[in-house]
Amino acid sequence: MALNKYPKAAVGTETRGKTAANRLRRVDNFVTMYCRDLILDDEHLFIDLGFGFTPITTLESARCFRKYNPQLRVLGTELDNKRAREAQQFADDLTSFRQGGFNIPLQTNEQTGQKETVNLIRAFNVLRQYDLESECRQSHILMGSYLNVNGILIEGTSDVFGRIWVANIIRKQLDHSLAIEALVFSTNFHSEFNIVQFQQILPKNFIHRMTGSNEMIYNFFHDWKQSYQYISTSQTNIKIKQLFSMTAKYLAEEYGYNLITRKKYLKYGFLIWILKPNSKGVDSQQITYPMTNIKQK
Repeated sequence: MALNKYPKAAVGTETRGKTAANRLRRVDNFVTMYCRDLILDDEHLFIDLGFGFTPITTLESARCFRKYNPQLRVLGTELDNKRAREAQQFADDLTSFRQGGFNIPLQTNEQTGQKETVNLIRAFNVLRQYDLESECRQSHILMGSYLNVNGILIEGTSDVFGRIWVANIIRKQLDHSLAIEALVFSTNFHSEFNIVQFQQILPKNFIHRMTGSNEMIYNFFHDWKQSYQYISTSQTNIKIKQLFSMTAKYLAEEYGYNLITRKKYLKYGFLIWILKPNSKGVDSQQITYPMTNIKQK
């Protein structure tokens, strides 16, 4: 397919880019469980935004997702031009690498005039260096403007090895607005289950809101810790996976949070808080974005 060049300047701030192999493997696993339908269409791209020093995360995702769709088209983008150039050695007919930031470098087929389309964007560990929550929200809006309706931006932060992470699940709505559909907490159980660790890697739009009972994320963590305290003291000889699952179920049943408590998620270390407007603990203003009719930069 003959594609034109993408001449626009990349928007964003460069990161250290020291992503280790397998750091985002659990994010890939989550995608295949939660929104696999988004990677089953050959026509739409999966974007790995900000792949870092090497495109290892992009290549790992391509291998994982192509088990379900061998023809999935994958694009890795990186703000640093040198990294983007060096990644070209790993490109093939279905895998591309381009310089780009939050303004994603989609291209247009010169023969048909059809622009590339996107079902899924992963942007991990790229927003924590920003000082203001407003900058984070504007980045969400810009990235989300490239999504198809019903597409997802999964944006979050992990620890160095990907053992734990927290992510926003942001979906493009029918009216082209964006909404944070869920907040996901992930652990591989390789270390002690410690709720405080999740606080330390909250996405930028939540991490600075751990200030008091007027904030939804503060209240959620307070109630999660109370649930943990109750389960850990009322049960004996309980294993870490059981503690994680039972705490989540108690948090949902006794405190009323809209959590997905199905075994297939909890046993693999995924606690998913569904952020429906007007549901327990949810501040609608914090999870909604205006209609994304902004001009793509």
